[in-house]
Amino acid sequence: MAARILVAGIGNIFLGDDGFGSEVARLAEIQRDDVRVVDYGIGGMHLAYDLLEEWDALVLIDAIPSRGSPGTVHVFQADHDSASGATGIDAHSMDPQTVFANLRALGGTPPYTVVVGCEAGTVEENLGLSAPVAAAVPRAVSAVQKLVAALQTSAPAEQEC
Repeated sequence: MAARILVAGIGNIFLGDDGFGSEVARLAEIQRDDVRVVDYGIGGMHLAYDLLEEWDALVLIDAIPSRGSPGTVHVFQADHDSASGATGIDAHSMDPQTVFANLRALGGTPPYTVVVGCEAGTVEENLGLSAPVAAAVPRAVSAVQKLVAALQTSAPAEQEC
């Protein structure tokens, strides 16, 4: 039986590069019965509720803080054990640690999670991605597609695209 994989794009499209996850999810065309691709935008509680279903893996697509190279795509395993400071349900936050805290508060457990993150250039009020982040979208779509294929057989290693 194939692994059930949830691919979740997250971010706020009204905050420039924070909309990266939504854009990649919109373009990631994966036609498999065992894979669901969803643009959650800023719907953290919706994602937490959907994670109550039985998923073998979660691919989380999001903008990440820049280390000095906006547009660089990173693929890495999420750390579910980091303390987020959240202890109860927070229906207004979308950062991954808050989503996982909400999931635990609802009685669920996060599945194996891989993040496809792009270093953001700007997250100020603006509709649309900056040029370096927009140029990274096709690389991220490809990374998501390859990651889903790899998750059908084994867990991926940490990498930079």
